[in-house]
Order: sequence, then C-alpha cells, then structure tokens
Amino acid sequence: MGKVKGFLDHTRAVPEDRPPLERIKDWQEFHKEMPEEALREQGARCMDCGTPYCHTGIMLGGMTSGCPIHNLIPEWNDHVYRGLWRESYERLMKTNNFPEFTGRVCPAPCEGSCVLGIIEPPVTIKNIECAIIEYAFEQGWVKPEKVAERTGKRIAVVGSGPAGLSCADQLNKAGHTVTVFERDDRIGGLLMYGIPNMKLDKEAVVQRRVDLMEKEGVTFVVNTEVGKDYSAKKLLEEFDAVVLCTGATKPRDLDVEGRKNKGVYFAMDFLRASTKAVLDKTASKISARGKDVVVIGGGDTGTDCVATAIRQECKSVVQLEIMPKPPLERQPDNPWPEWPKTLNVDYGQEEAAALQGEDPRRYSIMTKKLLGDSNGRLTGVEVCRVKWVKKEERAIPEPVSETEEIIPADMVLLAMGFLGPEEGLLQQLQVEQGERSNIQAEYGDFRTSMIKVFAAGDARRGQSLIVWAINEGRAAARECDRYLMGCTNLP
Repeated sequence: MGKVKGFLDHTRAVPEDRPPLERIKDWQEFHKEMPEEALREQGARCMDCGTPYCHTGIMLGGMTSGCPIHNLIPEWNDHVYRGLWRESYERLMKTNNFPEFTGRVCPAPCEGSCVLGIIEPPVTIKNIECAIIEYAFEQGWVKPEKVAERTGKRIAVVGSGPAGLSCADQLNKAGHTVTVFERDDRIGGLLMYGIPNMKLDKEAVVQRRVDLMEKEGVTFVVNTEVGKDYSAKKLLEEFDAVVLCTGATKPRDLDVEGRKNKGVYFAMDFLRASTKAVLDKTASKISARGKDVVVIGGGDTGTDCVATAIRQECKSVVQLEIMPKPPLERQPDNPWPEWPKTLNVDYGQEEAAALQGEDPRRYSIMTKKLLGDSNGRLTGVEVCRVKWVKKEERAIPEPVSETEEIIPADMVLLAMGFLGPEEGLLQQLQVEQGERSNIQAEYGDFRTSMIKVFAAGDARRGQSLIVWAINEGRAAARECDRYLMGCTNLP
C-alpha cells in the first residue's frame, strides 16, 4: 500500500455533475471527469485493510454486499494512487468484461461494504473504476484480441444484455464460435434500451464495446426473436450449446380499478421508446410533454422515469413509494457490511427538486384507483397513506383511514419491478421453471433440465444487479466450456 494514512489525509470526493437545470435540456451523460491528481488522491484513501469486504460479492440480509464479480479493488486503487494506469487496467480486466458499464450504472455494493465506510465516507471505487477504463480507451490499450485457434464448437447466446454479452465474450475468448441473438434492433438489451442515454451513452459507450466484440469474432443477430423468428428446434439442431440470457422482462402490473385508462404505461415501454427516439429522430415515442406524470415505484427504474419525463418537458412529476422513507444513517438492524438502507437522492430526484422546488418522492403511499374521464383517458390517481404492521413475522402495509387524496395525472408509469422471464421460448425448449417462473438451473452449474441448454442472469436468478448478470454470464460460460471440452481454463 503506497500511502498508509491516505484515508486520514484525504476526504471522499466524486466528480462534479453538470448543473441539474442545464443537463435536463439534453440527453448527454451528466457526470464530469475528475483530474488525474484528484483520482490518485481518492485511490490513496484505500486503507489496505486486513480483511477487505469490497470484493466479497455475498448476500447479507437479502441484499448484495461487496462486488459480485470480485474486482481486485485494493490492487487497482493502489495502482491508480501510484500513477500505474496500465497496471490498474490489466487488474480491472481480470474480473470485469465491461467496467465502462458498471463504472457508470452499478449501484456500487462494493462501496457499501468498504471497511473505511465504518468510520468515514467510503472509497470512491465506482468512479475510479470508470476512470481506469476510459483512460485505457484514450491511450489505445483496449484493442480487439484475435482468437489464436477455434475449437469448432458453435454456441448460441439468446439475449444481449449484460449476462449475454459477458457470456459471449468469455466463450469467444475460449475459442468457440459464438452467435448472440437479440430480438431488438440494437445489441445491448437492458444496457441499450432499459437505461437512459444520460446515464449510459449508447453510441459512445455501449456500441463501442459491441463493435470491439464483433471485431474479436462474436456474431450478433438483431431483429430476431428466438422462438418466433428463429425456431427453438432449429436452435438446438444448429448449435452445440445454448445459453439463455433473456432477462426477467415480465413487468409487475398494478391491479386496481382504472388500470385500462389511456395514459398508463409500463416503465420499460416508456424508457425504451424514449431511447429509440433519442437514437433515431424518426422513431415515435411515448411523450410526457405537458403532462402531469405520476411514477409508481422507486428504485433505479423509477428514477430513470422521473429524469426522462423531465427531459420530455412534462408539466409536473410525482413519484410514489409504498415503502417508508429511509433513514439518513444506518440503523442498528442494518449493520456494516450490509448494503446501507439509507436515503439517497439520485440524479432524477435532484433534477425534479431543482425544477419543482422539492423532492418528487412521496413515501408510504398506496395507489387505490386510477381515475379517468368519460373517454377512458387518465385524469388522476387516488391514493392513501399506509402504515407498516407486522403480521406473522411479515411487514404488511395497512391503509390509514381518512388519508385519501387525488393526485392529478395525465400519465402514469408503472415502475414496480419484474416478475420473471417471458415464457414462450422456455416452453418451446421445455426447460423447467421454478415457482417464480425463473429458469431452473443451479448457481455454479447453470445447466437447465434440457441437455446442452444453460441459463444465466435475471432469467435464472430473477431481477437483480448488472454486476450479478456479468457474474453469471462469466460463470455460465465457464461451465458451458467445461461441458463442451471436458475441462476449462476460463475463470
């Protein structure tokens, strides 16, 4: 460790963001870059702790603690502090296929389990990770690596989200011939159409990596839905192995009166149409312009809906959360190194507050009814407050009487999570599914009930983090390689 007392000498610092009222006028990424000297100071804050938790990647209290892809964080922090950027890049790429993605959109469970976080704000791991890979691209170190020898084995990866891309990248490195099928018109899955451009630039970041993989030998097939445009039977006949990385794309719906009123959309439909319109000016979008928008649900997707509606020049935006407002600091029942369940003001809420004068979120609110006019058009949302009570060891929301109110709304966006993978292809392949409809495949093995068919990512584990998708894509590639070759050198 270079600077033993670096965490005492330097305070936590993150890159400045463009001012909220400036950045809402465009769709460009809003983070600014930090100068090298500032990055080296942040790297110096890494403590050389005896037992680092930042790269553990385990589940504690139902939440992720540490990095699921086991990034060698203390090592590349030290390299950055010393100015050894090439070495930091090489360490980073040992564990992470796409640090330019995780460095931008990962919630950073590594920082939540940072040992320094017990007494001080944690090390800025996520920002340093992003800086390393961007510096590597600038220096020309990131180049297509041609595979020396092909195995003759053909593998189909269905789905091009983070699990599918990491799986394909690893299998290609092992010398297999890999074809990735994507039903949309662009490669990336969630990375392309589930995350807005201001968080993750599609052309400059996502497409850059896709182009690199293509030059390395991965074949991408777009506008092709396996099970419809390309039969499951043909898939099994033409490939030596299949890896299903289709994601958990079945959205959770809201079962209340008035759900069928015009103006109610699933969050992902809204975000996908918006990004398409950003990339292709002729594409139609679901527009929030001039509308009172209500986002039902929190999390990253809810935040993205808030920020997108603002950029589309909505009249107002309110975000409803059924959960109570989180505390400002860790509570006794949420000890380190669990993920800190504390109040976080994300970019979308910051923008809404700058525009409207207050945080758009309202907590402990239940939606009772969606109101509409005689033409079936949405006019408002009837809500009430709830209190959380324990019944049979479970916390249940109970409506509080005489707290009903109506929030005006021309548009409602449902951002309440996902229920599991779409089942058409899974039924055609006759793979077994669990109680929650996820594909049955043991973690660490990833084989489904059908011979030569593997599964990874959200389709197997349920809705989760991008880093877990990359973890599973890499691990499924390893087991697929072992299945085909009898042994494997993949990590």
